[in-house]
Amino acid sequence: MAARKEAPPGSADDAKGAPASLWERLDRPAPAPRATLTAQRIATVGVAIADAEGLEAITMRRLATELGVAPMAAYRYVSGKDDLLELMVDLVHGELELPDPAVGWRETLRTIALRTRALLFAHPWLARLNSPQAMLALTPNRLAVSECALAAMAGLGLDVDTTQALARSVDLYTRGATHSEIVIQQLMASQGWNDGDELRVGLGSQMSWLMGTGRYPVLERHLVAAVRKDDPDWQFEVGLDCVLDGIAARLPG
Repeated sequence: MAARKEAPPGSADDAKGAPASLWERLDRPAPAPRATLTAQRIATVGVAIADAEGLEAITMRRLATELGVAPMAAYRYVSGKDDLLELMVDLVHGELELPDPAVGWRETLRTIALRTRALLFAHPWLARLNSPQAMLALTPNRLAVSECALAAMAGLGLDVDTTQALARSVDLYTRGATHSEIVIQQLMASQGWNDGDELRVGLGSQMSWLMGTGRYPVLERHLVAAVRKDDPDWQFEVGLDCVLDGIAARLPG
C-alpha cells in the first residue's frame, strides 16, 4: 500500500470540503519511499496486538511503541483508530482464500461461510468491532468476498435485490452464529472451564432452578436428549445447509 498523502489546498478533496477515503488516500503514490513504515506494517502490528490482547489494547500510542516510531509517525497513513481498524479488517480478510465461483453458487457460498467462520475464530476481535466505521468498513479485501459471492449467484434468474439479500443472509448467519460461539468460548476461558461438561456444571444451579419451574418442558427434554450439544461444527453446518436450502427453494423453475 502506498503512503498517505494529504490533499493540498485547491485540490478536488479541498474543493468538496470532505477528505478522500482511507483507501483513496493510500492508493496515491507516496512522495518518497518509506521503507521503515508502511500501511501494511501498521496493520500487521495492529492485528498482532488485537489477536494477543483484544481491541482494548490498541491505541495509537501503543501502536507507535510497537512500531518503534514517534507517536505522530503513523498519522501519515491513518488519521486515527478508526482508520487503523479498517486497515486491520482489510488485512485479515486477505487471509480468506476465495473459491472459484465456477464451482457453483451453493459450494461458493458454503466455502465462504466456513472460511469466514475460521477467520473469526483466528481473530476473535473481528466479532467485537463496535465502531460503525470499522463494522461497515468498505475495504478492498472485504469487498472481494462480496464480489465472489455475488458473482457465483449471477445467472440464477434472481433480481439484484433478492440476490444481495440472500447473499447477505448467509453472511449474517455465519457471523451471528460464530459470534455466539466466540462469546461462549470467552466465558469458559474467563471461568477456567475446559469443556461443555464444565460449562454445564458452572451454570447448573441457575439452569436447575429454571427447569424446576416447569415452564420449559420441551427445552428440558431437548437438553437431556441431545447428543451433539458439544459439537459446534456440526451445529453450524446444519444451520448453514438450512439457509442454503432456503435459497435453493427460491430459485426460479
